[in-house]
Amino acid sequence: MVCVKQVKQNTVEEWDDSMPLPGDIIEGIAAVDDCTVVEVKDRLFVPTKGKSELRSQLGQISKKNAQGFVWLKVRRGDRMLNLRVCVAEEKGFRLQRKFSFRAVSNDKHVAVLDDLDVDQCIELQEMSRRVVNTVSQGFNQESIKYNWRKKVATSLPDNQCTVVSSILFMPLANEHHVESITVRAMAWFSAVVSSGTPIVFVNIQTEQILSTVKCNSNKIPRQGIRLWFLPGLAEIPIELILEPKENRFGIDVKRTEEGFVCVYAVTKGSAADRAGLRKLFENSIETGHIMVISRLEGKSVMPTMAMSDGLLVCCDHNDIRETLVGAVDQLETIQLHIMSWSTTQNG
Repeated sequence: MVCVKQVKQNTVEEWDDSMPLPGDIIEGIAAVDDCTVVEVKDRLFVPTKGKSELRSQLGQISKKNAQGFVWLKVRRGDRMLNLRVCVAEEKGFRLQRKFSFRAVSNDKHVAVLDDLDVDQCIELQEMSRRVVNTVSQGFNQESIKYNWRKKVATSLPDNQCTVVSSILFMPLANEHHVESITVRAMAWFSAVVSSGTPIVFVNIQTEQILSTVKCNSNKIPRQGIRLWFLPGLAEIPIELILEPKENRFGIDVKRTEEGFVCVYAVTKGSAADRAGLRKLFENSIETGHIMVISRLEGKSVMPTMAMSDGLLVCCDHNDIRETLVGAVDQLETIQLHIMSWSTTQNG
């Protein structure tokens, strides 16, 4: 098959999709110029069967049309394109004139033709695709090494957990529109912020629910709403270390209406006090926030779902208590993360 083997223009920064590019397979030629790309009909194109035949067709057009404008039908990947080009005489052939074509917008962009097989054409098309994509993005791209293991270990509050969190709001039995689910999601978020829980909104999106419901005898898919948020401005790591004969860490926790676990009391002189929790607790009161635990031993303790029956899925309060008690019994340290807040007054 006849194909554009290369173009004589070396300035690849000027290439674009409207030009003949290396790898283009020439399917046909139409010697008309008084119509737009939309108006060019398939019946106007004369099939091309090889390089010699195409050159002959271009030569004949050049004799009849001084301007030499023609339409080409080219196969580029899985697309068929109609390109408007100009007939051009190839330089360097003294004994016999040989014709090719060039881009309308650039005199130097002259195609070099050849008979190639499919694999050769595909390889050239991939090269052209990379060049054009790189040009549209600006500077050339390169690949660099990145130490993912080191960054995960040093740049996250806990290397087993992501920083961003989310909660999925399932549709209630009578909810069939995402707008009403979104209203509930934003009501929950507003209540969380109003309570003093220092979370930061990130994004909200629809999510396909696997279960379906019947509507007018037809099954229709349902959608939920996922709300993404950050645990405050950052997460503060706290390590509670017991001293001999201590039988508790010195924190009292409870759950908020919206499903978060917060500290509501810190015992003076306790492991929690020594770790700095008492000072943080007093600061939270001064700024109108509550001190919320985001992770315990690296595991998230934040709410994850609002179910179709309206209930919130939260971390089991008994599991938290058992984790703390178990660490005391084994004289082990415990690590938790606190959501940090701004220094300005909340409200």
